Amino acid sequence: MHAEPRLAAAAAPTPAAPSSFVGQRLERLEDTALLSGRGSYADDLGVKPGTLQAAVLRSPHAHARLLSVDAAPALALPGVRAVLTGEDVQRWAQPFVVGVKQAMQHWALAVDRVRHVGEPVAVVVAEDRYIAEDALDLIRVEYEALPALVDIDAALQPGSPLLHEAVGSNIVSERSFRYGEPEAAFAGARRVQTTVHYPRNSCSPIECGVVIAEYLSGGEGYDVLSNFMGPFSLHAVMAMALKVPGNKLRHRVPRDSGGSFGVKQAVFPYVVLMCLASRKAGGAPVKWVEDRLEHLSAATSATARFTTLAAAVRDDGRILALDWDQVDEVGAYLRAPEPATFYRMHGCLTGPYDIAHLSVRNRVVVSNKTPTGLVRGFGGPQVYYALERLMDRIGVELGIDPAELRRRNFVRADQFPYRAAAGAVLDSGDYARALDLALAEAERLGLRERQAAARAAGLHYGIGMAAIVEPSVSNMGYISTVLTPEQRAKAGPKNGAIASATVAIDLLGGVNVTIASAPAGQGHMTVCAQVVADALGLQPEQVIVNVEFDTAKDAWSVAAGNYSSRFAGAVAGVVHLAAVKLRDKLALIAAAQFGCAPADVVFAGGEITSRLDPARRQPFTRLAASPHWAPALLPEGVAPGLRETAFWTPETLAAPDPQDRVNTSATYGFVFDICGLEVDPATGAVRVDRYVTAHDAGRLLNPALADGQIRGAFAQGLGAALLEEFRYGADGSFQSGTLADYLMPTACETPDPSIVHLETPSPFTPLGAKGLGEGNNMSTPVCVANAFADALRPLKDVDDIRLPLTPSRVLALLDTPDPVSKAPRKPVAAPGLPGEGQALQAQGEVHIAATPEQVFAVLLDPAALARVIPGCHALETDGPNRYRAEVTVGVGLVKARYEARIQLSDIEAPLRLRLAGSGRSSLGTGAGDGLVTLEPVAGGGTLLRYDYRAQVGGKVAMVGSRMLEGAARIIVAQLFESLGRQAAGETAPVSWWQRLLKKFGVRA
Repeated sequence: MHAEPRLAAAAAPTPAAPSSFVGQRLERLEDTALLSGRGSYADDLGVKPGTLQAAVLRSPHAHARLLSVDAAPALALPGVRAVLTGEDVQRWAQPFVVGVKQAMQHWALAVDRVRHVGEPVAVVVAEDRYIAEDALDLIRVEYEALPALVDIDAALQPGSPLLHEAVGSNIVSERSFRYGEPEAAFAGARRVQTTVHYPRNSCSPIECGVVIAEYLSGGEGYDVLSNFMGPFSLHAVMAMALKVPGNKLRHRVPRDSGGSFGVKQAVFPYVVLMCLASRKAGGAPVKWVEDRLEHLSAATSATARFTTLAAAVRDDGRILALDWDQVDEVGAYLRAPEPATFYRMHGCLTGPYDIAHLSVRNRVVVSNKTPTGLVRGFGGPQVYYALERLMDRIGVELGIDPAELRRRNFVRADQFPYRAAAGAVLDSGDYARALDLALAEAERLGLRERQAAARAAGLHYGIGMAAIVEPSVSNMGYISTVLTPEQRAKAGPKNGAIASATVAIDLLGGVNVTIASAPAGQGHMTVCAQVVADALGLQPEQVIVNVEFDTAKDAWSVAAGNYSSRFAGAVAGVVHLAAVKLRDKLALIAAAQFGCAPADVVFAGGEITSRLDPARRQPFTRLAASPHWAPALLPEGVAPGLRETAFWTPETLAAPDPQDRVNTSATYGFVFDICGLEVDPATGAVRVDRYVTAHDAGRLLNPALADGQIRGAFAQGLGAALLEEFRYGADGSFQSGTLADYLMPTACETPDPSIVHLETPSPFTPLGAKGLGEGNNMSTPVCVANAFADALRPLKDVDDIRLPLTPSRVLALLDTPDPVSKAPRKPVAAPGLPGEGQALQAQGEVHIAATPEQVFAVLLDPAALARVIPGCHALETDGPNRYRAEVTVGVGLVKARYEARIQLSDIEAPLRLRLAGSGRSSLGTGAGDGLVTLEPVAGGGTLLRYDYRAQVGGKVAMVGSRMLEGAARIIVAQLFESLGRQAAGETAPVSWWQRLLKKFGVRA
């Protein structure tokens, strides 16, 4: 690991003392409780007696009119206390505010239409979760399906289905920007252009969302506990939706949260929903715990982006101008804080490069998908995927080494602080030096030699690079850049990033810290203790840091929360300021006792001493406790109380100016990555062989925690590059709702990156620190893509690299032919299925100890057929060879009870027939069709062959193709095996657990 002590010490606002804890690799103070099972997670906390449990009924359709919701059957189920519907929501709430001036209504529950699979339609409140889940099946919802809109290209077309008729277009926001003279720059230079697609993906924290809400009757408002991570600007959004003042929505956050990575901001609509559910239940507290299927299908995702990016380039590789054309797909609703994904990065669209001229066109489109929101690094992966793919295109077309090309365009070390074309103020750095450190590490790892060896062995091996600036401590005014200067003038300026913290001393001299953040595993308690220990001359173990958050009691403001890597620069910085304020007050008290000036009071080693007379000293705990016991002895002019709250906002964060320039963040770190990547031409497997990541995050407060954040962001970026994918069908059906289909990297797929550090402290933060928790989620996807393009370059030059690089996608790019089946089967033509969503197929054969005539007799007998169909509760005749049935189909933990119609056709007794069925339930649709052929076997019996296909939509389809394909084969095989037993007069086999229960006298 490399470091630059000379640069680390330069310009440090508060130079570290030799005994400073800040900068040391201290172990986390949080871990003792977490590793011993004493974490305080939301679902672990006790609830009031009488707390009810909630389950959410969700739309199985991507787009449909909501005609009726009949909750009466669910309310009749014993244990159900209430069902919240759209009518209730319209009576007690109002739509969420939208970040642009559009007539778009987004209610906590669907009220007229459903616009994405998984959109909440009703909430059941019951005495336990099991009853609530069962009651969901009993709610009768009538839909009228509408055409779905699932991709960006279709959303841009004028004749596409409208999601919000009052808006009149699926383009809900459009703005253009111009900085410098981009047209002139392009007129006299070479144009290099690329088009890229950044896909939807997300994060899947170990702990999903949890909300416990209570309606306080008598006009007192609502009391909520949830694992919401902020930003607390959304507190106002929730309060307005509930139609209460902000002080009547008390929102508390527990101490521990099992990860967030941005996605837990998406809990906020469910906070509103559970508040209303409690109101419907007569004020009883209501608890809701999000399951994994709900989280993947309906929580949030990163914004998909389609970008065309061009550069005006001189022959020596120097970039003069950029022309951005970006389209963001935000799902069914422009949900707060969107379109933040666009505008958080707006000021730094030129990245780490010195580019004077810039033109930008931003469009936001809606689609029939889950609304998007904050995901780790939001905006950064989308911007840098285009910019760094373009840098590689320039290098290829001009024949310039990719590292040298970037070096020629970097902002130089002597240019900081550097004002970018769109307004970002890059505070400090030495980008060329960081590149050199990364290249030296790559050389040490032998990347070029490994590439040569791999290519000699017939493998494709590429080396890719990426350079980014990592913004942190967001300017709360950046989102207003979506408005025109005239609209901003009417609304008033918005800017800044207020952080707050409180440091207090109790009556025995103990130190307590409270922060306005909501950590999700980063180690906030440890770093805050280090910072305060340095200020007061204590050990970190002596400092207690309270990270529980309460909007009714704690100091906070609109920027409070845990997002945009704001902790090191803002939160830890303001903790330092609060601790210094308290230290200065203690110094006044001590100076009066020691007979010296406050500047001569020293805090070190757990003692407070006089620099002039070291014999004059007191233990910190004694001197700090005395003002509690004897406030009358305080020096003149010193107010009672040892509790200091500090507020801080960076002076550089101004509102957008009339020319739309905006400094979108307070600090900008730097990341330079190098990836060595191997592609197996036979399987399409992509393996990251070596990875170097160089970081300049200013002053490192705890290098061990910094490296942990880097490794976590790298793993997440690797998942986006190779594995993680939100898949939707052409009808908008969601098809990756379990971890069997939404694949994430494990330790087996994640190499340990080689981390290189450079420290150039920020002059704009109290401790000189910058953020680094998001960087690799921005840099790694494009670095891997660049390495992949380099790996394929000896075969072909591929510009449009689509993520994730799954084996099937890689094989398609390699033009690898599919293997020839040893036993090909001719597909059987079948009529189109009425179902929607996931398509499945099952083929097989069953030997039956009965004649074809006996088998046919079962198929034509309704009573016998009911016993054959798995999960059939009832079956009755509905015409010649037609039946109505109630059938339960389950896949894993997901099951649904369908009202089904079954039909036999193409009957050629006793040799063949077609068995078809379709069904609907509150959880989705399903349809199947299969050809059954019967062939007599010599010596008796029948060989039954089946070729069956099906489609399922809604909740069952969400579990994804891997689980569904296996389940379909099993269910179809069970059907025909059961048919064989019925025809042969056999009974169903007794399972081992049934035999075991019988042995113990239990009837199953």
